[in-house]
Amino acid sequence: MPIFHRTALAQELATHILDDDLAPARSGLFLGARRRTGKSTFLQQDLCPELKRRGAIVIYADLWEERDQDPGDVIIEAIREELARHESVVMRFARSAGMERVNMGGVAFTMDRVGLGKQVSLAKALAMLSDECQRMIVLIVDEAQHAITTDKGSNALYALKAARDKLNMGPHHGLRIVATGSNRDKLAMLVEWKDQAFFCAPMKEFPPLGVDYLNWICERAPASAALNAGALSTLFERSGYRPEWMQIGLNALALRDNWTPEEAAAVFAETIESRADSRIQNLLALIGLLSPLQSAVLRVLAAQGRRFVPFWNRTLETFRLVIEQDDGNDVDEPINVETVQQALDALKDKGFLWRSVHGVYALEEFGIREALEEGRLLTESTQRVTLMGRQAA
Repeated sequence: MPIFHRTALAQELATHILDDDLAPARSGLFLGARRRTGKSTFLQQDLCPELKRRGAIVIYADLWEERDQDPGDVIIEAIREELARHESVVMRFARSAGMERVNMGGVAFTMDRVGLGKQVSLAKALAMLSDECQRMIVLIVDEAQHAITTDKGSNALYALKAARDKLNMGPHHGLRIVATGSNRDKLAMLVEWKDQAFFCAPMKEFPPLGVDYLNWICERAPASAALNAGALSTLFERSGYRPEWMQIGLNALALRDNWTPEEAAAVFAETIESRADSRIQNLLALIGLLSPLQSAVLRVLAAQGRRFVPFWNRTLETFRLVIEQDDGNDVDEPINVETVQQALDALKDKGFLWRSVHGVYALEEFGIREALEEGRLLTESTQRVTLMGRQAA
């Protein structure tokens, strides 16, 4: 499939990341964007090649793609694989760790001896790599918010912070951490919470694809379709800025090449609207299968976002209000800390919620809130403000 390249953006970010005079870049760069808006494609196809072109060693770890593994293991494995490409570094590393033999296939050169281990720290391993190659290292962690869902992932972030501090001072060549996330609230926990490794690191919104991308889409449509970017912009917004939906629209037009502009515009719009409606209805159908309490918990969390405190008395009262007043159901089970925790666990298991290792909950993806809004399930009751400071139930 053809790829739309964002060369100018890659150059801009690469300069920001690699420039020694930019203090924020030395702290790390955190980029937030909705899922499936082209972020990972940009990182792999545009940013990584640009950073490598400028001489950086680039290590890429995708915590979403490898979500069946512990996030800490994914980060360390990505670093281990890069180290294994540099035999001289591995040999120095092995001698420092007291290993008598090193198998480049990974038999003796094991993961628990590369960072987070007792013999050689992650900071020392990366410092060896930087010193040997005399190049800056850029570690990109995609969907970084998943790192704080496990203890090992959180520990990996602290190890990276130590490595960042070590390599950005003294005779080394520098380490830059670039972290991305598909949920701004989740990603913000990594930089706004005092107990997190990258507290106060800069965070910015990753820009969605724009008019230049829509012009590229128009150029790839049959000539008779005569699409224009202005007409597509509303549909692209409706799609949540998801490029794959635009591709589906193009696929519909590829079935013939003798369109009138009016027909082509109508078919393209119908394809996008159908996709959007189908997605919403599928999510609403799944939400409809939840128990009354699970549904209430999901909707209150979606409405209140980062203000959500599940176990306060007023929040428990809000759950009851939603079930009785909005849904017209009787409350057949007690609403207390235990039952709400069970509901939260069930919602996480069903893919609706994300949970940090500290017990903070958030929607797994923004599309869930979109579905709730479309279904008019975010009522005044769900937005009833929780007053912090009330005694927990």
